[in-house]
Amino acid sequence: MSDRPLRVLLVDDDPLVRMGLRTMLGGVPDLVVAGEAEDGAEVLDLVASTRPDVVLMDLKMPGADGITATAQLRDRPDAPAVIVLTTYDADDQVLRALRAGAAGFVLKHTPPADIVAAVRRAAAGEPVLSPSVLAGLIQHVTTPDRDRQRARDLLDALTDRERAIATAIARGRTNREIAAELYLSTATVKAHLTRLMAKLDVANRTQVAVLLHEAE
Repeated sequence: MSDRPLRVLLVDDDPLVRMGLRTMLGGVPDLVVAGEAEDGAEVLDLVASTRPDVVLMDLKMPGADGITATAQLRDRPDAPAVIVLTTYDADDQVLRALRAGAAGFVLKHTPPADIVAAVRRAAAGEPVLSPSVLAGLIQHVTTPDRDRQRARDLLDALTDRERAIATAIARGRTNREIAAELYLSTATVKAHLTRLMAKLDVANRTQVAVLLHEAE
């Protein structure tokens, strides 16, 4: 693993929010602010030029919003992890951002230590949301029947082993924990995870968990 600091791109139309995040992250030795944007339309070019590990993305901005920018990033090779910045944790736009490829979300008034921890987890490909938070969000926002059926159809394409791993991911298990539960090597779990994510057409573990919850 590289010893270089994790690079973070800040995307928010409020300069005071960006300044607060920049000040907070600037005091953390293993993090560095790689760049800033005030509109989602700037994100693709900035990601190409600054090569961040994580993007802290506001949802509601003039021009391109955070959901649009997140979906566009997902199509890029080696796309950075996206953490959504939001004021409300029960907003249907948060769920739309997770479906679009965001790894998780943090509230704008989240304590600094928790935001830093979320950035580190997202960069490592680990869950940013607890299963209970995700389940509560999906329960608050009604899943349309077409989305529920789509989720079920996608999950039906998985093998029994892949389904077991997907279910474990939805419970917040790490690869090591899944390997221990299913008597597999960590490398085998990673290989299964790569295949099941391709079958489900998702970019990260959070989207796997979203599909599992939506199919219920």
